[in-house]
Amino acid sequence: MTAFSPSGSRRADRRGGFAGAGTSTGVTTGTTGATGTTGATGTTGATGTTGAGETTGWLRQWTGNPELDGDAYRLFGQNGAGGLAAVWYGRPGRPLAEQPVVFMGSEGECGVVAGNLSDFLWMLADGIGPLEAVLYEGHESRPDAALTALAERHATTPRRPARDIITEACTEFPTFAEDIDELCR
Repeated sequence: MTAFSPSGSRRADRRGGFAGAGTSTGVTTGTTGATGTTGATGTTGATGTTGAGETTGWLRQWTGNPELDGDAYRLFGQNGAGGLAAVWYGRPGRPLAEQPVVFMGSEGECGVVAGNLSDFLWMLADGIGPLEAVLYEGHESRPDAALTALAERHATTPRRPARDIITEACTEFPTFAEDIDELCR
């Protein structure tokens, strides 16, 4: 796989870094103990969603912009490095489950990783976590039996390879990372 970071290093420099700050977001408060996929980059844990106040604090901290609010995001997962997965209200008027899933990493990595929650389940089932979706091209399938069973029970979209899910989401929202970069101070 070829590593890349679309605007990630510039974003991290503009924010002065984010490492270590992820533990103060409150994302892990009241977790259910459900875990996600373990891969080369750590664990993505399902933690439930956070309230608007916590999300606002996180977004302000991540961007260094005290003028933002977090109303457009619902955080639901955190990896071992502090990166966060969120549902982004990128499709006005559509239900939560039909909104895109984004990842914002602890070192400035950022991107749309799936077009909706159902596709996110299929991406995880294919062995690709949100950090890998943002950092690498050429996503090789590494199916996970437990996560495949979970997706088979709960996904409402057809099974597809992670690379197709990621490509489709990035094509629909091509400027997400740049738009977030513009919010950074």
